[in-house]
Amino acid sequence: MHIHLIAIGGTGMAPLACLLQSQGHRVTGSDGPLYPPMSTLLGEAGIEPLVGFDPAHLEPRPGLVVVGNAVRRDNVEAVRAEELALPRLSMPEAMARFFLADRRPLVVAGTHGKTTTTAMAAWAYAACGRAPGYLIGGLPLDLPGSFAHGAGERFVIEGDEYNAAYFDRGAKFLHYRPETVLLTSLEHDHADLYPDFASLRAAFSRLIALLPPSGRLVACGDSAAVRELAGEARCPVTFYGLTPGNEVGLAAPPEFGDAGLRLQVADRQAGTVEVTLPIWGRHNATNALGVWAAARADGISAPELAAAFGRFHGVKRRQEVVGEVGGIVVVDDFAHHPTAVGCTLEALRERFPGRRLVAMFEPRSLTAGRAMLREAYFEAFCRADETLFAPLFHRDRLAPDERLDLPGLVADLVASGHPARACESFDQLLEAALAGARAGDVLVTMSSGSFGQLPRRLLAGLEERRDQVVHP
Repeated sequence: MHIHLIAIGGTGMAPLACLLQSQGHRVTGSDGPLYPPMSTLLGEAGIEPLVGFDPAHLEPRPGLVVVGNAVRRDNVEAVRAEELALPRLSMPEAMARFFLADRRPLVVAGTHGKTTTTAMAAWAYAACGRAPGYLIGGLPLDLPGSFAHGAGERFVIEGDEYNAAYFDRGAKFLHYRPETVLLTSLEHDHADLYPDFASLRAAFSRLIALLPPSGRLVACGDSAAVRELAGEARCPVTFYGLTPGNEVGLAAPPEFGDAGLRLQVADRQAGTVEVTLPIWGRHNATNALGVWAAARADGISAPELAAAFGRFHGVKRRQEVVGEVGGIVVVDDFAHHPTAVGCTLEALRERFPGRRLVAMFEPRSLTAGRAMLREAYFEAFCRADETLFAPLFHRDRLAPDERLDLPGLVADLVASGHPARACESFDQLLEAALAGARAGDVLVTMSSGSFGQLPRRLLAGLEERRDQVVHP
């Protein structure tokens, strides 16, 4: 079949395009100018995206059009597809149709930790010889790519709660036919789609309702909201977490060292199992317990699972060290919700003890730029030694009373003894970071977007000023 993807460069659309190509379909697609990693991903699959959107891109007429969720209904290709009455699907509908019908989908869902947990699960099943299919919303460091068709019965997929397409306004994960759901967390997010927590919870409730009685819900019991939601499941539920009362937990507090995490997993069948993970953060200890619970329920032995965990190095843009110059480490991270920001900063404290931690943050999403998160951001950024804020990305799309007051947040941080500054541009933020950098610092960039390629620009700027770096 000739399948055309509108907005082919999305983090879900590009892997989907590659999966379809691997099935023998003729795949075309269009988008704005693309950059790595998605341009590289498509190029390696032999897919050359068309630049820009044009009705002519639908000639010759494809047998199917897949529409990304970034596409508006007035997109010229979307309009032309409707005029031609071409069959169309959203990205998750296409995944369900072509890849999930005859599999046992393991859907990783939740407000936080989806990408890392999905990558960890895909890696664990693959390293233990289960040959899973998978689709991950990021680039795992240990797998050949972010997608695979796989030959095994499991398909591990990141279950995004965001809408599927302009004509398919429900959550993406509602299409994924879950046999097992791994639910990491439940907290209000995506305020542009879910005006309150109740509406977000309702979407997850619909996901839980899709689980068959023979399926399984693996749920983080550390969250009261998750525990309450788990009560709706018709299938067996396994709770995991760091607090007492979970079926899968730890026999001792997690330990942090130069090599990452050291865990004593309390396994009811295997006893206490020592696990090392070359990643950092209490949140990743929790993520590992969720994967452990799911994999053990599928019959993977404790020794082979522990060995697989010891070789998992995470995902790009999750505490990713992109370089070091003159004793200054530059880290790139995807964190944007206050909870994720706090977890990232805590993990970096554990990884780089005693070093000055400078956070650079872009309120990139429509939720990240909202006033309702001011107090939570204050608590999160108190974990940094200094914070530099980029402008609100969606400032003009938010009413004045909805906007996060960055100068006010900065004033609160400064008054509490935490230096901070609201910058007027990426360039100003870059200059401020370079001017204040000194040997031993850890500079972390946090954004759900590209952040103007700030991590690479920081490295380049540090190289240029290598001889000027201040040594405490």
